[in-house]
Amino acid sequence: MRGRHTAAAAGTGLVLGALAVGPGLAPGFVLSYDMVFVPHPVFSRATFGLTGMLPRHVPSDAVVTALSHLAPADLVQKAILLAIFVLACASASTLVPSERLLPRLAAGVVYAWNPFVAERLLLGQWALLLGYAGLPLVVTAAARGDHRRLALALLPAAVGGFAALAVSGLVALTVGWRGARSLLATAAVLLLVALPWLVPSLLRVSSAPADAAGVAAFAARADTPFGALGSLLLLGGAWNAETVPGGYGGLLTALIWLLVVAVAVVAYARGDRIRGLVVAAAAGLVLASLGVVAPGVLRGAIGLWSGFALLRDGQQFVAPLAVLVAAGAGMAVGRLPGWVAPALLLPLLLLPGLAWGAGGRLRAVHYPADWARARTVVAADPGDVLVLPWEAYRGYPWNGERRVLDPLPRFLPGRVIVNDGVRVAVPGGRAIDLAAEDPRARELDALVRSGAPLTAALAAHGVRYVAIDAGAPDSRLAGAERVVSGPDLALYRLPGAVQAHEAHPAQLPVYIAWFITFVTFIWSVRVPTSNLVETSPPEES
Repeated sequence: MRGRHTAAAAGTGLVLGALAVGPGLAPGFVLSYDMVFVPHPVFSRATFGLTGMLPRHVPSDAVVTALSHLAPADLVQKAILLAIFVLACASASTLVPSERLLPRLAAGVVYAWNPFVAERLLLGQWALLLGYAGLPLVVTAAARGDHRRLALALLPAAVGGFAALAVSGLVALTVGWRGARSLLATAAVLLLVALPWLVPSLLRVSSAPADAAGVAAFAARADTPFGALGSLLLLGGAWNAETVPGGYGGLLTALIWLLVVAVAVVAYARGDRIRGLVVAAAAGLVLASLGVVAPGVLRGAIGLWSGFALLRDGQQFVAPLAVLVAAGAGMAVGRLPGWVAPALLLPLLLLPGLAWGAGGRLRAVHYPADWARARTVVAADPGDVLVLPWEAYRGYPWNGERRVLDPLPRFLPGRVIVNDGVRVAVPGGRAIDLAAEDPRARELDALVRSGAPLTAALAAHGVRYVAIDAGAPDSRLAGAERVVSGPDLALYRLPGAVQAHEAHPAQLPVYIAWFITFVTFIWSVRVPTSNLVETSPPEES
């Protein structure tokens, strides 16, 4: 019976995913902020976090690259996006201690369709959402104190990488805490599954800038009339105002969302619950609000250790509260049978802006032919590529001017240098410029911004090509050979480029880290899948 309920919840999640992604399911790629998929990705040092920006994309990029050798990359992207909704709905349904299907479905729908999911999807943070989708399974495994099951439950977060594992780690440590021994065992499991991104992060820690300016840039923002803290309580409050779905944030819908959250929290508190989840939700809410209520404390912490920069984008730590709200909503529906139909439809009615690709904002597009020609040229005559304009996020005409993290570093073979320092607009009409993380970008930043001729100077720094938007000024590239010319991209080859000598961390520790994590998951798969999704975890004493 429970297996059939989980299958029904998974099917419901598939329908919700298709409704949310909408036009993104057409042929092509969905490119939105941090969501960057490219055709025919290849493994490189950057894939494993050994060069370029810090390894936030590890191991997610490597997993996507591996899957793209088995199926077309655009199909891989669509499968991942749909899997997020399937897993979210199915896993949340297992937290409701009821033998009836509809209360479980209510929990799944609330968990898969809420402001947190909508805003993070528009931000393109599919890797974080993958970990979010599996978070209820982490709750169950941690509550049972079964560390083999916990390792398997952490697989989606492990694929997602550092942000997904940070959120899942908070839940695992708080829910599974039964003393020092259990805490150490849980921490050991987290460490083992985090090694693929943790090791390259530690190898490159000396080159990581500690830019505390990001505290103001990424602090939670109000997307409801209740201010930033109230918006966090309603599972919203993402830092980027452009990612608020259409129709969300009005007074009436915000009041109803507040009522849903309040009823769910009360129902969870009165039901057969995992009390550690309450602690995780409260701790997550505190972390999410740090950038609003105590920005000075957070800036000071980042100044002491750059690793605390993880807390700048605090809204991601609202995820444990979303688990609690979803489980509580299912418990409330279980006590109020007459509210089943409204409970299943209410999230969609309160958040219609997520439907059909967030109102068409998540549309599939094709990369221009100019880009493919540039890839062929660079593959035939390899060399470092510098990308202009000197910006991290771009609004391409062929992508409907929607902002996206520059895809060229993943699209072109070899070493691609972009300015990965992010500019974030903040209230008051100001903009905050964050320091670049890529050592080569920091090395060349002053030169690129100087306005001086670039051809000889870049060649002397080991740059062989410059990729520039077609129609953008190229007067600083006098003497360079234009080898690709088209309506979307121009590629210049610089004469006399020297061989670049870039220091790289040792690869062997990274290979060992991947092997250890792989062995950990092999060890964990001895847990039967039916046990992994077993419902009604025991109440903590």
